Formats: sequence, C-alpha cells, structure tokens
Amino acid sequence: MDSAARKILDKLKSKKYDPVYVLQGEETYYIDLISNYIESNVLTDAEKSFNQVVVYGKDVNVNAILTHARRFPMMAERQVVIVKEAQDILDLQKEAGAKQLLDYLQRPVPSTLLVFCHKHKSFDKRKELGKKIEQLTVAATFKKPYDTQLGEFIYEYIAGKNYKMDDRAVQVLAEYVGNDLNRLANEIDKVVINTQPGQTITADMVMAHVGISKEYNIFELQKALIRKDRLQVAKIVNYFEANTKKNPAIPLVAFLYSFFSKLLIAHSASDKSEKGLVTALKISPFIARDYSSALRSYSLVQVVASITLLKQTDLKLKGVDSGDASEGQLLRELALRLMM
Repeated sequence: MDSAARKILDKLKSKKYDPVYVLQGEETYYIDLISNYIESNVLTDAEKSFNQVVVYGKDVNVNAILTHARRFPMMAERQVVIVKEAQDILDLQKEAGAKQLLDYLQRPVPSTLLVFCHKHKSFDKRKELGKKIEQLTVAATFKKPYDTQLGEFIYEYIAGKNYKMDDRAVQVLAEYVGNDLNRLANEIDKVVINTQPGQTITADMVMAHVGISKEYNIFELQKALIRKDRLQVAKIVNYFEANTKKNPAIPLVAFLYSFFSKLLIAHSASDKSEKGLVTALKISPFIARDYSSALRSYSLVQVVASITLLKQTDLKLKGVDSGDASEGQLLRELALRLMM
C-alpha cells in the first residue's frame, strides 16, 4: 500500500481525526479507499442522518461547501463533509473561490472533517492555494505505481482477503491489467468470488475468470515472438483474427510497442542481469526473464526496426494508408515481420 495512504488510514482507524483532508493525484484507488473509509466509519449510522454530507464538485461552489463545513454537528461530536470529484468545482480555479477556501483552511472548524477528493490531477502549486495546502491540511498526492510495485500491491490485496496467489498468477494480472489499481482490484475480486477459501489462486484460475484465453493471449504471443516460434505465433494470430471483438488489434500493438520500447532501453542498460533490468526498466521481477531472453533474440538494430514497424501498423489500424487490408491481415503481417 502507498505509504501516505497507510499513514492516513492508520490514524483514522485510531480515531484521530484532522479538520481537512486533501486527497489528490492521478491514482484514484487510494482517494476512494480513504474517502470511503471516512464515509463508512467516522460517524455511526444514527449520526450520519444529520451530520454527514456528500457533494459532487460539478454541483457545488466553494461557498456552498464552506457553508456545510461551518455548521456545528447535531447530537454528535463531529460532522463529515465529503466533496467528491473536487477537480470539477468551477470557482475553485478562480481567485475568489481559491481565496475563500484558503481563508477557511487557515481557520477550519475543529468539529468538521472536510474531505476533498481531487482526482486525476493535483492542485496547482504555482498558485497560493496549491502552495499552502500541504501546510494547512492532511494532504496526499497519489501517483500511478510503477510496474515494479504491482506485484506487492497484488500480494497485499489478496492477503487482505485471506487468500494466496502464486507468482505466475500475479505476473498475469500485473501484465494484463497494468497499473490501473481500481481495475486491478476489481479483477482480483472477480477471481476471489469464484475461489474456495484456502485455495491458492493460480494463473489458470486468473485467466478463466478475467477472460484471458489460457493458450492464446498477448503474453503467449510475446513469449512466442521472443523465441521466434513461427508455428506458435501463427496459431495465436489465427485465434486473434477469428476473435477480433475479444482481441482488438490496436491494444495488442500498443502492448508490443511498450515491450519493444523497454527492450530498447534494456540494450543500453549497464547491468543486463535480471536484477539490473528490473531497476533500469522499472518492471516487475516476474517479467525480467522475458526481457533477458529478448536481448539475446533481438539485436539493437532489430529492436529499432520493430518499433518503427509497430508505429506503422498502429497508423494503418487507425485507417492511415491501410488500403483494403483487414485488421487480422495487418496483425498477421506485423507478427511475421517482427520475427525477421
């Protein structure tokens, strides 16, 4: 778990509350995690009726939020005001609205927990409000995790549900879903619902419940390309061509582009050991072996040519100079040329 999120949650669970929380940044998972905890746990069910307000940024202005915040709790020790999608508060971007909020932050009402969920971006630190938020509030900025951090997140999330997952299953989830933690958590939940208590979750179980073909998927295509196994590549491409709705070509090309782009960096890494590649490429240790193998299969010149080919194919799939070639034909041509 993100260290800032853990610190805030630990303090909340100890019933030590602060007047204002600002949860911001690209990674929305922790913003939701903390705000949902506050919404569910700070007040009792009886207290929530009169003392808990949840508003959305597009529906309110700063003055309306502060009117709620300045009220005193009714028959309770405190009240909670949660502003979801705070990035949509229109007058917060204007000087008057920002000044109103800044004035409140300097003298917040101690009996109010005011929570701003400012998603996808942070307050502008070039402006006075953005500069002072960290001084005057409990503020946390959540960034998208690196690939190297996904395994730790998956292990911790699954342990929190009292299940275990083997290394290959973790690798499949990390590679297939990527660093969208909300989606990653949802996919894990799908698998857990269909798993017996005490059963270790395997890669086959992940593929079955997340909707990945066990034999014909982008991971197996990548491995076959690394081995330059023409027969296996042809089988997988045939499957993709017959199931284009489940396996659209543009995301497949993007996945391979990411792989070859990292492989280009790997060629210039001073330490080409698996451990060195994890550091240089910021990748999960589970997939470092694939990059190590690919370094032996693809020279630097071949990697550069592959990246150019992937860019050209992406444009063709989007209708640029594609002629009458189908999506499947373009993918087949791409796969064969990547092995040259």
